[in-house]
Amino acid sequence: MSLTKEQIAQRIAKEIKNNSYVNLGIGIPTLVANYIPKGINVVLQSENGLLGMGPFPIEGEEDPDLINAGKQTITTLPGSAVFDSAMSFGMIRAQKVDLTILGAMEVSENGDIANWKIPGKMVKGMGGAMDLVASAKNIIVAMQQVNKHGESKLLSECTLPLTGVKCIKKIVTELGVYEVLPEGGFKLLERAPGVSVDDIKKATSGKLIADDNAPEMTF
Repeated sequence: MSLTKEQIAQRIAKEIKNNSYVNLGIGIPTLVANYIPKGINVVLQSENGLLGMGPFPIEGEEDPDLINAGKQTITTLPGSAVFDSAMSFGMIRAQKVDLTILGAMEVSENGDIANWKIPGKMVKGMGGAMDLVASAKNIIVAMQQVNKHGESKLLSECTLPLTGVKCIKKIVTELGVYEVLPEGGFKLLERAPGVSVDDIKKATSGKLIADDNAPEMTF
């Protein structure tokens, strides 16, 4: 069975190291805030100007003045700080963020990412993704591996306008966890429970390095 969006976020949360600063992008990455492992001290940063972001609020307790970069209502934790976007991007560009978790439309086997524009469709702007991929120390992508037509989004080369080049190190999809190798290629590290390596091969257009005995994820 392929993972749900919540399970993708839950698996990525296991990658967060203690005492780190982490930026959560729009989409699946925002769900990671709900799955921070116990005993892990992490400060979540939102690019619209917040340090110390907590999990999503309980229904009925939302504060419309507290939102993340995706305009979703959020909670703050003790010691959190609110500031303007200039300060936020100063932190990002100065490489104060240890890990960035982003969504993507496509990722290439060389670690290129396309996640801001589909030609012919209206977009409000590129947002902060280009700053994040240019400045982050480590980037993990949370994405669906195939589109609604069943076509792979892990490609030899991206077909959409690029956000960044050779910057992605790890990807978590509904089918598996992948490392992007320095020499190019998606190395399968773990597969979703019940998903076979053959299923993953069929869903990957780019170069895939996969052991038939790749372990299943655990939660």
